[in-house]
Amino acid sequence: MATDVIQIEAAAKARRGFLLALGAYLLWGLLPFYMKAVAHLPLAEVIAHRIVWSVPIAAAVLIWAGRTADFKAAVRSPRIISMAALTAVLISVNWGIYVWAIAVDRTIETALGYYINPLVSVVVGALLLGERLDRLQIAAVLLAAIAVAVLTIDAGKLPWVSLVLAFSFAAYAFFRKTLPIGPSQGFLLEVLLLSVPALGYIVFLVVTGQDHFVSSSLSDTALLIGCGPVTAIPLLLFAFGAKLLRLSTIGIMQYIAPTIVFLIAVLIFGEPFGSTQAIAFGLIWTALAIYSWSMFSSARKASVTSRAPAA
Repeated sequence: MATDVIQIEAAAKARRGFLLALGAYLLWGLLPFYMKAVAHLPLAEVIAHRIVWSVPIAAAVLIWAGRTADFKAAVRSPRIISMAALTAVLISVNWGIYVWAIAVDRTIETALGYYINPLVSVVVGALLLGERLDRLQIAAVLLAAIAVAVLTIDAGKLPWVSLVLAFSFAAYAFFRKTLPIGPSQGFLLEVLLLSVPALGYIVFLVVTGQDHFVSSSLSDTALLIGCGPVTAIPLLLFAFGAKLLRLSTIGIMQYIAPTIVFLIAVLIFGEPFGSTQAIAFGLIWTALAIYSWSMFSSARKASVTSRAPAA
């Protein structure tokens, strides 16, 4: 009976985690629509408002979750503050490139960047953490490298938007794992640190009459305020959902957002998608299928080993 209760509770947690994570990935997938709506506004101003209006949401969630004591302890640690400053810079670079790329009709490249990201994370883990790659993972990484080479040869230059997005988020995830506080506390700390220069910049724009927050239309004001919720809500949904899910589940779900972004770019934004892009994306999708198979195989072997009776 006790085992049945535990299994029911575990299934309920997994279902709740799945719905939370699904909500996050769907919102991330639809984010290009919002970024296209603010494309007429200056990039720096949009990023500043993304940061500033994320603070009250992150703070409210932290208070609701009852984790203020952890946060107070974190802000008293110079080491945690310096680490959070690094992750804050990395995520702001990622945000900036993402917003700019959508504004200049390079949404397909953002989708490619987030498809490549898990494979970049595998390489980062191998190089910096000494994690061993199996043959399938090596094959997946090589296919991704070939895809990048195909795009580079065709365009005569590296697909830098995709690579910067992939590597900046992989670096963010790597250093974020070393931050010894929870995801909601970490996010609040990051946006608080970033809000100092961001708020200063917004005040400067308002005082000099160069802003689109006070001096522009009500629609621009609403769009800038809305940058906070569209930034903070999916991040927080993911943070709470990921805690309730297996890593293998998250590994597969992370392809939802770039797939939606890719479809929006091609079918709705009408961005060009020729034979070279088709070959590159085909290689990436094959690499991700191989990587996912490797991940599931490893998880299944670990599960069988953990259930095996002791000798």
